[in-house]
Amino acid sequence: MISVPGIGQEAPLRIGIAGLTHTHVHQIFNSAKEGDIEIVGIAEANTELVQRYTQLYGFDMDRVYPTLKDLIAAQNPEAVAAFGPINEHLVIVETCAPAGIHVMVEKPLAVSAAHADRMAGLARKHGIFLLTNYETTWYPSTHKAFAMVKAVGSVRKVVIRDGHRGPEQIGVDPEFLEWLIDPVRNGGGALMDFGCYGANLMTRLMDGERPVAVTAVTQQLQPESNPKVEDEALIFLEYPTANAVIHASWNWPIGRKDMEIYGLQGAVYADNRTQLRLRLAEGYDGFVETEFQLEDRPAPYHDPFSYFKAVIRGKIAPDPYDLSSLENNLLVMEILEAAKQSARDGKRIVLSKSAD
Repeated sequence: MISVPGIGQEAPLRIGIAGLTHTHVHQIFNSAKEGDIEIVGIAEANTELVQRYTQLYGFDMDRVYPTLKDLIAAQNPEAVAAFGPINEHLVIVETCAPAGIHVMVEKPLAVSAAHADRMAGLARKHGIFLLTNYETTWYPSTHKAFAMVKAVGSVRKVVIRDGHRGPEQIGVDPEFLEWLIDPVRNGGGALMDFGCYGANLMTRLMDGERPVAVTAVTQQLQPESNPKVEDEALIFLEYPTANAVIHASWNWPIGRKDMEIYGLQGAVYADNRTQLRLRLAEGYDGFVETEFQLEDRPAPYHDPFSYFKAVIRGKIAPDPYDLSSLENNLLVMEILEAAKQSARDGKRIVLSKSAD
């Protein structure tokens, strides 16, 4: 059991891990060292993978189970964090929701809007929190950029770029690579893997406003590495008073997660996790620029699992379109579904005015 509660500290959140193939799972083991959560069990059938992680983190093999149902029966966790293929998110919620167990999944929420809708229905019926974890949610630059929007005037255009050289090129673990480039288990390639970031950020920036239309173009520039999925995606979102370009790629020469927000009086550049620039226009082509070097956000907003605990324990009441929220990520899935349809059919996809 991994937990380091402090003296007099509130009891940690008892959380189970569903799957180990998603290498973001390292984060929850490291997060447990802070004491906000207690990992009470792991559900993973791959014994070689189990041995690797239990040895790395000193986790008790007696608390590893072949299935999520076995873990729940033995440990009765308060919450479960999913670290496996995206198409398994639905099954995890189907298992956890009737038992009143809260769920956090790695981005994106689901492989399709149909899966997402089913998950949302279960979460609402059984009164559980269903949150989605994005790396950029915990960036101080993300939230500073949102806070600075008023300084640049009405938002007119946003450019969001996310990605890296490609899963194989950056050397992801083989059990992760196996499903990450599988169109069924991951729901697609770079469009799903990194397009979700832009859709998530834009949905928060626009306070949940649904785009009027979505247009997308995809390419496969590394067929030898990604034979079944796209590795390049450009997604264009139209709003009544603004637009956004989301560039999701497995072909960048470097890893990147950055955002540019352009208003009528200036622009905000979130260059990376901690660096941000505010550029205010002066005259036709002049500007004044201020640079910011940011500190990590205060607890519990610095870490997904500390945040998850605070939400479950009622310390935080998330706004409807906060980055982790179910409402935000249902719209993300609607946008991604439209983007896939647009790329497949070569058409601009007009969205309905209501999600109902």
